[in-house]
Amino acid sequence: MNIITALAISIGVLAALATYLCLGTSLGLQVWALFVGWGSFYHTGGKADGLTKSAINHAWGVVVAAVTLFMVAVVGGSVLVTSIIVGISVVVLVLGAHVPVLATIPAAVYGYASTAAFTLLSGVALGDLGAVLKSAVVVLASLVIGNLFGFVSEKIAGGMAKAA
Repeated sequence: MNIITALAISIGVLAALATYLCLGTSLGLQVWALFVGWGSFYHTGGKADGLTKSAINHAWGVVVAAVTLFMVAVVGGSVLVTSIIVGISVVVLVLGAHVPVLATIPAAVYGYASTAAFTLLSGVALGDLGAVLKSAVVVLASLVIGNLFGFVSEKIAGGMAKAA
């Protein structure tokens, strides 16, 4: 079996399992964030290295976003002030790439954007640090589990392709 067919089968079966894990349990995982993490795993090159790069940089993005969201609430103000805070936070996000382990900027952006989206769209009170952190943990868990699903799908597909 060729690798594309093997990937299609392994990803399809695991996607059904991932969806059930998110929607059919009380874990609170977000299926869309899990899939973002899964795609990020492949985007960062797959294998153990891609898993590590993706997960660590997701965490960096989630942390920067959570701090930013809380700062927006604490400082308050106009759209201009919020825009400046976000701009500064993205500078910090990207400057993190000076540290080699944080150099996978796209994965950090996925973590940042996913955290901001989930937190803002779910109506979390940004001034409540505990609520912002809870939201960030849900996103990070979903992203990292998505990375793991990517890793498993790659292993299964590799085994299926070799066996054929």
